[in-house]
Amino acid sequence: MAKVIVLASQKSGVGKTTASVNLGMLTINALAAADRIIIPTAPKYLDVKGLEQLLQTIAKVKRQINPTLAIEGILVTMSNTRTNYSRDIITLLEETYKGKIKIFCNKIPQSVRVSEASAAGVSIYIHEPNGNAAKAYESLTLEVLGDEK
Repeated sequence: MAKVIVLASQKSGVGKTTASVNLGMLTINALAAADRIIIPTAPKYLDVKGLEQLLQTIAKVKRQINPTLAIEGILVTMSNTRTNYSRDIITLLEETYKGKIKIFCNKIPQSVRVSEASAAGVSIYIHEPNGNAAKAYESLTLEVLGDEK
């Protein structure tokens, strides 16, 4: 079974291991151990700029440490598609990485419930199992598993 490591700036994630976007030794070690990576990013300017730095680090790790490392895709989290700003950043991501890196179809919506679950130290599936965020993570799981076939 392949190992998927999710690099996230939030405590909740969808992988077996969550490491912060801090590009220190923990991240380098996580990338060295991973087969595939899902990169969550919020549709915000600074998050997308940080994505560029992370992609450079991934390329360097792939060259020097882990040649089998693959990017599974970019996951848009904390998405609020009711705002033009969020939609514009998502469009920018899709245009920038189209044909290079998959942008997952499923977007994780911005949700107070996710923050509450994280603060309580519980899964969103326990905190609000029928909420939009839990359903979005379920759909993402199916999308990722479908890509493996």
